[in-house]
Amino acid sequence: MLEKAPGPRPSFSVFDVIKAMELIAEKGSIGRGKIAEELRLGEGATRTLISRLIDARLIASSKSGCSLTEKGAKIWNELRAIIPQKFVLEKNELTFAAYSVALQVKGQGGKVKKGLEQRDAAVTVGAKGATTLVFKDNRLILPMISTDVAKDYPVTFNQIIRLTKLEENDVVIISSADQLKMAEYGALAAAWSLV
Repeated sequence: MLEKAPGPRPSFSVFDVIKAMELIAEKGSIGRGKIAEELRLGEGATRTLISRLIDARLIASSKSGCSLTEKGAKIWNELRAIIPQKFVLEKNELTFAAYSVALQVKGQGGKVKKGLEQRDAAVTVGAKGATTLVFKDNRLILPMISTDVAKDYPVTFNQIIRLTKLEENDVVIISSADQLKMAEYGALAAAWSLV
C-alpha cells in the first residue's frame, strides 16, 4: 500500500474540521464550494480538509455533495452531547468586540479554575478574549468576579438563560472578536480546553 507523502502543513485548523462537520450535519449534504465559502477557506485547503475527512471515514462525497457517514454522525452526536448549544450574543456587559459567540459545555464546571485558560485558548486562535461562566448551585457565576451573574450582569444573564437550558456544573463560554468566525473559533478553542 502506498502512503501519502507528508507534503506541506494544511492551512486549516481543527476548528475548521469541526465547523465543516457542523455544516454537513446541518445541511445533510453540501458541496465543496459552499463549504469553502462558509469556512472562508481556499479551494485547495477545502479539498484537503474534505479529503482528510473522507480518509478518516467521517464523510462521504457524491455528486450531490458531502454527507456524514455513520461514523461521522456518531462522532458529531458525541460532540453535540458535550457542546449542545452555540449562539451569537447581542452586545451586553461581558461582550467587548463586534461579534460574540457563546457555547454551552455540559458538566465541565469542575475543570474551570479562574477562566484564564479558556481566555488564553480563545486569544490563541484570533479572538479578543473569552469569558467563562459556570452554573453552580442554581446560579450562574463568573469565577473570581461574580457569585451571581443575574444580579451583577443582568443583560448577559437574561440572554444566556433565554437561549440555554443550563444544568448543574455546565459552563458557558463567551468569546468576542472583530470577525464572527474568530469569535466562534475562540469559543470552540476555549471549550476544547475543558474537554
